[in-house]
Amino acid sequence: MHTVKRTINGKELSLETGRFAKLASGSVMVRYADTMVLVTAVASADAKPDIDFLPLTCEYREKHASSGKIPGGFFRREGRPTNKEILSSRLIDRPCRPMFPKGWRNDTQVIATVYSFDMQNEPDVLAMLGASAALMTSDIPFNGPIAGVRVGRTNGEFIVNPTIDQLKESDLEIMVAGTENSIVMVEGASSEISEDDFVAAMEFAHGWIKELVAMQRELMALVQPVKRDVPNAEPPAELVTAIEGAITAKIASQIRNSSTKEERSAFRSEIKTLAQEAVAAVVAANEEAYQGINTDKVLSAIVKSIEAREMREMILSEGKRLDGRGTTNIRPITCELGILPRPHGSALFTRGETQSLTTVTLGTKTDNQLIDGLLPTYERRYMLHYNFPPFSTGETGRFGFTSRRETGHGDLAERALEPFIPSEEDFPYTIRVVSDILESNGSSSMATVCAGSLALFHAGVPMKKAVAGIAMGLIMEGERVAVLSDILGDEDFLGDMDFKVTGTTEGITACQMDIKIEGLSVEIMRTALEQARIGRLHILGIMNSTIATPNPELSEYAPKLTTITVPVEMIGAVIGSGGETIRGIVKETGAEINIDDDGTVTIAAVNQASADAAIARIREITRPIEEGEIYTGTVKEIREGLGAFIEIAPKKQGLLHISQLDHHRVETVAEILKVGDVLDVKLIEVQPGGKLRLSRKALIPLPEGMEARLDERRGPRTGGGGRDRDRDRGRGGRPDRERGRGRDDRRPYEGRGSRGDHRGSDSGDGHGRRHPRHDNDHGADHGGRQNESGNRPDDAGSDDSYFVG
Repeated sequence: MHTVKRTINGKELSLETGRFAKLASGSVMVRYADTMVLVTAVASADAKPDIDFLPLTCEYREKHASSGKIPGGFFRREGRPTNKEILSSRLIDRPCRPMFPKGWRNDTQVIATVYSFDMQNEPDVLAMLGASAALMTSDIPFNGPIAGVRVGRTNGEFIVNPTIDQLKESDLEIMVAGTENSIVMVEGASSEISEDDFVAAMEFAHGWIKELVAMQRELMALVQPVKRDVPNAEPPAELVTAIEGAITAKIASQIRNSSTKEERSAFRSEIKTLAQEAVAAVVAANEEAYQGINTDKVLSAIVKSIEAREMREMILSEGKRLDGRGTTNIRPITCELGILPRPHGSALFTRGETQSLTTVTLGTKTDNQLIDGLLPTYERRYMLHYNFPPFSTGETGRFGFTSRRETGHGDLAERALEPFIPSEEDFPYTIRVVSDILESNGSSSMATVCAGSLALFHAGVPMKKAVAGIAMGLIMEGERVAVLSDILGDEDFLGDMDFKVTGTTEGITACQMDIKIEGLSVEIMRTALEQARIGRLHILGIMNSTIATPNPELSEYAPKLTTITVPVEMIGAVIGSGGETIRGIVKETGAEINIDDDGTVTIAAVNQASADAAIARIREITRPIEEGEIYTGTVKEIREGLGAFIEIAPKKQGLLHISQLDHHRVETVAEILKVGDVLDVKLIEVQPGGKLRLSRKALIPLPEGMEARLDERRGPRTGGGGRDRDRDRGRGGRPDRERGRGRDDRRPYEGRGSRGDHRGSDSGDGHGRRHPRHDNDHGADHGGRQNESGNRPDDAGSDDSYFVG
């Protein structure tokens, strides 16, 4: 067991081998603070003779137990890889792949597993370091070591491997991988930092990379691994000579006269036929020497080598590219908006033979994506998806499955646009951008960025700036270097670098670099970034001439979102018992309603009328109860001889006394109302204790010639006294008021005792004082209770009001 340690950013970093997974070719446990990642490397014993590529697989997996969580889902176990795991797997693969020796054809698998996560120190950067360390300490040939670090910046100071909390305050997050001499991979995002600051971040990162490379060399010295031999990958000299003689002149001529992808495909078929004839002649002359050799594989490798050599020489010596452009020229660009009538936003961006059709869809909060990983579960309201169907390259292939490449390209484009996606407070929509690549001849992810920016502007998303992207290439032979702007697919395939850079007129928002050589100097990257800036400004000029600012109006098919705020204590009233109230509003208005714990209510509707109706219902429920206001209520209960109980808001009921139904005499409530009726009423009094007196007749014009009753001229009462004397009905009580209070059309009730009026209470004290009663129906003093003899209800002769809540 061997361990080496370093201190980085104030925390201990350790590499340990010989303790875990000892049957793997190489295994290293990487620990940084309390985050631990086990990385293993295994290669098959035998090579695959019939392939012409490196069979490398890198996998990154996060165990939920590492952060003390149990996975969601029915089975409660980790399932298919998440986007985060796919992207982290690519981060490991890309810097490792160019470091394997040419001719290595053994299946090689690197697996990084997160076993402990302290919620602050990201494990993906440790997995990258562990992959190199596991390969270096194994018997697998590997031209490393490499190392990677994450760089952030707060208050103008760069930070190596910043914590999650520090990244929240950072205007930069890039992953940089490299050897002790050069940079191998860069990927990250930023908030419009300048090219000079970006280069400074890479230089800062490279200083720490050197330290981590030295750490691995120290571990190798302890382990002293013995590496396997790599078979000779050079093709037989006779075949090389024969093929070169047959096709070199033809290739040199054709690459200067084939400007389109279709033309180059046609001449490659012709070249292949010539090469096959040359190979057949060589093999026929010495069949025994070539027995067991896959000549088709050798032929393909030789033709590719000759084509790459001729193309690279043409660029380096003549400054001319396959399609006739110079090294800094951009292909012709066209931008079209709104070509799809129903999506909320759409754009078609075409650059040469690369084309992206991108749509924008606006949704509500229920459309947010739920992310369940090692960190606490959270939601995403902005997402970008990239699709690369096989027809985009004129080929057949697997369709419908999202590849790792599609996930990675979509993530890059998503981060490029993210700094300018408006906040939820400014634009409360969920935003989904989808890019379908219809044609591809290089730089399709950068076409996605441009088309995505255009489609967002067309959809009316209030982005402050447009964002464009460009892919840079590199041809390097010794000291001769050519940096290419807006590379073709062939220049990516036959060249040394694919460096994608996105940004605005002010600075860089995202980047991704992959190389096929063992590293680049900072100076070459500086040149590439400056050339990318010039190209980016050219593209932005074309885009801005198409649409300079976001559309002021959203699509007529986009949901209409409105945000209002209700008091926190009224949330329950809006939702109702078991959600009854809010479901009723949704059913009635057709709007979708979401309520946050802080009282923020978001209403989504297909049209403004639906949204306004929902807002009105919510306002009606939550507005304070005030005397003199008019309310729309529902009849909940009728008590003949007394009146009707009207619900004017959830859990708020008042009494509409029979005398307040109309200006003329009403014999029975049923003449006018029935349970379930909806009507407008006026709140004429809020009594102490919250009882509500309602009136219907106050909203009905007084018939001509009819005098207003006394109670309509009287101000609000402050208690039980001051009743309408022309309507008090024989209640007894104070001796000086007993006379004249009865109604001449009602006989005195029997069985009332000396008081003659219980006023709805269960008992009196015999001295004119009431004992309040609460019943199960209304929780308040309702009156209308039968007398002790069980005769007709005691209507008590008053228009008492009630608050039922």
